[in-house]
Order: sequence, then C-alpha cells, then structure tokens
Amino acid sequence: MFVDRAKIYVKGGDGGNGAVAFRREKYVPLGGPDGGDGGRGGDVVLQVDPGLRTLLDFRYQQHLRAGRGAHGEGSNRHGRSADDLVVKVPPGTQVRDAQTGRLMADLTEDGQTFIVARGGRGGRGNSRFAGSANKAPKFAEKGEPGEERWIVLELKLIADVGLIGFPNAGKSTLLSRVSAARPKIADYPFTTLAPNLGVVHLEGTESFVIADLPGLIGGAHQGVGLGHEFLRHVERTRLLIHVVDAAGVEGRSPLDDYRQINEELRLYDARLAHLPQLVAANKTDLPGAAGGVATLIKELGESNVFPISAVTGKGVKELMYRAAVMLAELPASPFSQEEESRVTLRPEAEDRITVSREDGAFVVHGEKVEKLVAMTDFENREAVKRFQRIFRQAGHEETLKASGAKNGDTVRIHDIEFTFWQGEEE
Repeated sequence: MFVDRAKIYVKGGDGGNGAVAFRREKYVPLGGPDGGDGGRGGDVVLQVDPGLRTLLDFRYQQHLRAGRGAHGEGSNRHGRSADDLVVKVPPGTQVRDAQTGRLMADLTEDGQTFIVARGGRGGRGNSRFAGSANKAPKFAEKGEPGEERWIVLELKLIADVGLIGFPNAGKSTLLSRVSAARPKIADYPFTTLAPNLGVVHLEGTESFVIADLPGLIGGAHQGVGLGHEFLRHVERTRLLIHVVDAAGVEGRSPLDDYRQINEELRLYDARLAHLPQLVAANKTDLPGAAGGVATLIKELGESNVFPISAVTGKGVKELMYRAAVMLAELPASPFSQEEESRVTLRPEAEDRITVSREDGAFVVHGEKVEKLVAMTDFENREAVKRFQRIFRQAGHEETLKASGAKNGDTVRIHDIEFTFWQGEEE
C-alpha cells in the first residue's frame, strides 16, 4: 500500500529531576548540598532512509515518545540522559505543524535529520542553588517537559522524470516498457491510484528515475479526483513526459487533452507549467493515431512530439534517449529553494504572558512561565518561594493586577492553582 500523508503525535522525553542531597561525612552530620542534576530527555529525530518509499508505517504507529532522563542522585551524581528516538522517513518527506500548517522541515537528502520534538533538560540538583544567601538549599528543580506536538508528514516523490496525462493514456504501460517496474494495468479510469517508480538504464547515459503518476482530470487543481494527491508529486520532477492518447480511443481530442492537463498544472502552481516537457503521442499502433500525431506536431513542433507505441515499443527508445540528454543539461533541482522550504528555527521562549478568565479563575498562559511551573516542586516550601520570587521579578504580578486580579482571587497556570496575593515575600 502506498501512503503519502500521515498525522502523528510526537513527544520529546522529559528531563530527569534534580536531587536534594547533602554530604554525609564522619563528624559532619549534615554537610554541604551535593544533589546531582537530572539527565536530559531524548529527542524525537526524523532521519531520511533512501530504502523507504511510503509513509505506511505511520498508519500503525501514530504516537512516538522518546525516553525520559534519569533522576539525579547524591554525591553530585548526574542522571543518565535518555537515548534519542530516531524515526526513519522516505526521501521527499515534508514536516508540517498540524495546528498551524507551518512547514518545519523538507527532508530530501539521504541521511538528513531533523529534531521534530526536543527532549527536556534535566532539573538542577540542590548543589546548583547554593550561594551566600542560602548555603544549604533544600530544593531542586524537576525535569523540563519535552516538546510535544501533532505533526503532518507529506511525501513528495523525488523522481527525475514524471509521466503525466489523462487516465488510460498509457503511462503505466510506458513505465513497464522502459523499466523493471510492474504497475497494475487495466482499461478503466484511475487504475493507477498511487505513484509507481522505475529506473531507466540506457547505454551510454546516466540512469534516471521515472515516476508514473495518477491520472489527472478537469478540476484537479481544486482537488477533484486524485488532484492534489497527484500534483504534490509533480513538484519534485525535473522533466515531464506528457503521454497523450494520439488515437483518441475515448473520443477526446489529443490536442485538447494536452491543453487541459497543462492548464491544471498552471492553476495548481504556475511553476509547474514552466517545467521542460516532452510529448509522447502514444497508441500509434491503433487506427486513427496518424491524424492525432499530425495535429500535435503542427501545434507543438516536430522536435517536441515523439510518436510512440508503449505496447509494441516503437519510438520508446528514442523518447528515453531524448529525456536522458535533457536531464544531463538541466539543474539538479527544478526550482530554487524557497524561503518556506528552509527549516524554521525555534524562537527562544518569551517571558510575556496572557491572562484570561475561565470559571471565575485568572488563567495565565506563557511558554516560559508554564515551563517554570512544570519544573517547580510545589510540595517543597523553598521551591515555592523561589517560584514566587521569579514570578514577581518577571512582572507577572503586575500583569495580573492590571487584568483585574485582587488578593484572594484564584490563579491557574497549566494544572496548578494558587491564590493571588500581592504583598511582601515571606
């Protein structure tokens, strides 16, 4: 089964907790703090595997979680960091944030990697908080939560040559003629429901990859039929071979077929209409094909039209040699890399918060403050006092007050609730 789109949940491993510990020495019942840091959580890493051709595996494994870092221990022993979870994807995979649709990565090169969910850092042990103001801190940080998100993987095939044309124009037959690929062939529309890849070997030329893509119909640019599923794969090719039924077996004009397919390409993405294109006037073994070939040559020029019969093989070798010569002259990539195609760097977490009212409580949202909450041990009095100090110094108390919060009101941050009280620190 060919699968070219999958939605999955990914979560980086949480960091291990820092330890609260003190040295135990002879004649020193309570020495200095020596709690170690927690280990870092594992990242979820996508890696290109050239042996893969589909996203089928993600149909059965939709939740991917990396391991958690180990907790710190006494004697300043740090917890072990968790291993990364490396997930293999086929070349041509694009990664998008499921919520925003933002392109996060475009994975095309063999072995290329992308960290799609970072693991959280380990919490600091109490030895890290020792200072002149507090020489024996009795608190430590909890591990930072790993990143989590839903993502959408979309596969765009990477082929040198794409076969385009109406259903039943003979694309699958041509592919089976020029390569070892054996696509399903039958006389009804949309026989090809998924792209098929083949490698063309010609004496004296470089081998190239050719893709038989699902047939187009009118309205494909709007998603009609297999529209978007087809057009997504056309974007990667460097050269198009437009297979046209020159015999007009289904009662259509070969020239009209040619024009309609190109119009669908243009409406979907104007760049596709400018890809180099050869016209394979197929089915010349059938009666009536001569007139169709003559019409195509008159309109498009003799150098661009190749009369062929995919069934008998007549004219196919000449077409493939012409394609090989053109590929040798074309750049490796059909389009310059767009700004969107570059991996988007993650911005640093901001101190800014937003405040809303829900069920009578003031609900605070903010990446940095929510991370602070997750890493604070609210069962530890010293840790709570540290949280209050950081919250106040960041100006969040004033933001709450400006939003209407008064002493005694309930404030909720993530899954923690507390009572707002603006006064002197204890």
